[in-house]
Amino acid sequence: QVQLVESGGGLVQAGGSLRLSCAASGRTFSRFMGWFRQGPGKEREFVAAILWSDGSTNYADSVKGRFTISGDGTKNTVYLQMNSLKPEDTAVYYCAAGSGLTIYRGYGYRYWGQGTQVTVSS
Repeated sequence: QVQLVESGGGLVQAGGSLRLSCAASGRTFSRFMGWFRQGPGKEREFVAAILWSDGSTNYADSVKGRFTISGDGTKNTVYLQMNSLKPEDTAVYYCAAGSGLTIYRGYGYRYWGQGTQVTVSS
């Protein structure tokens, strides 16, 4: 059974940086991998995704210019470099892998990690 495991979360001051990592325990045969987050009292939201076919990336407007997604499709690993962090970035971050019709919604993904907490203090 495929498992996704995230790491790299933690507590950081506003303006700081963190790098999240996600690795799959087996082959996901996915067309893309992405990151979602869920803040306190908020719904889960799309953060970023990478398509393995051409390496193209997509970002939520709220993180453009601050976050960078990268990864290796052959190894089913994905990273999220987060710079200039803000308190509103505080959330549990989830990585996911899928081949659905959309990269922007959760139903496009089949496999999910357990999540890693990111807390940004002001």
